[in-house]
Amino acid sequence: MLHLSENLRKYRVLKNLTQEDVAEYLMITPQSVSKWERGESYPDITLLPALANIFETSIDLLVGMDMIRAEATRYNIHKRAVEYQRKGDYDSVEKTYRDALLIYPNKPEMILGLASTLALKGSTNEAIVFTEKGLSISINEKQKATMRATLCFLYLKAGYEDKANRLASELPHIRESREVIQPLIQQNLTESEINQNIKGILLGDEEITDVKMIDSPTKKSEPLDGFEPPTEKVVQLY
Repeated sequence: MLHLSENLRKYRVLKNLTQEDVAEYLMITPQSVSKWERGESYPDITLLPALANIFETSIDLLVGMDMIRAEATRYNIHKRAVEYQRKGDYDSVEKTYRDALLIYPNKPEMILGLASTLALKGSTNEAIVFTEKGLSISINEKQKATMRATLCFLYLKAGYEDKANRLASELPHIRESREVIQPLIQQNLTESEINQNIKGILLGDEEITDVKMIDSPTKKSEPLDGFEPPTEKVVQLY
């Protein structure tokens, strides 16, 4: 139920209450409160007003509606930026992300959204600054992979060839890419072929024999993120 589990524990700790204290107020078992906080079950909806009263907060905050609204707002910011980008209006994309960073200064998707726009506009040095900052706090591996590859060329453009080479050497090998792995896992590989692929990835063998490699799969593979990419190239970082 939204962010209820984590918020129940957060507000209980803020009020210096134990699970037993909460259970006593509600006349239920401490085990029930423990299950709520672990997300294994949820309180009956009729208990929400009482819980909000115990923690001296609102039901909206207790269930995390503030976080849900913030997530929806951030999604709409990205959606608007992408619409501008499709039209080639990079000035509006830049303004959208700069305005967003006034509200969400430490959100990596906002920082990297601005960084990608600056890169596309040719503002190399500023793009490098924002890319480096965004990469340091991002936990989205797909997002980070895109921006690391971009950063290689930004370094090169700025005259930092050594940094570009160093970063490029840390990028994944082509054998670890989805273009190689996804078609493979959709085939009827034998256990031996599976083991050979694992060995090739982990040991870095440049040439692996008896492995079913597919250069031009006849079946089009589905994108890993579950949706077809747009026809036009659009940088999406969320």
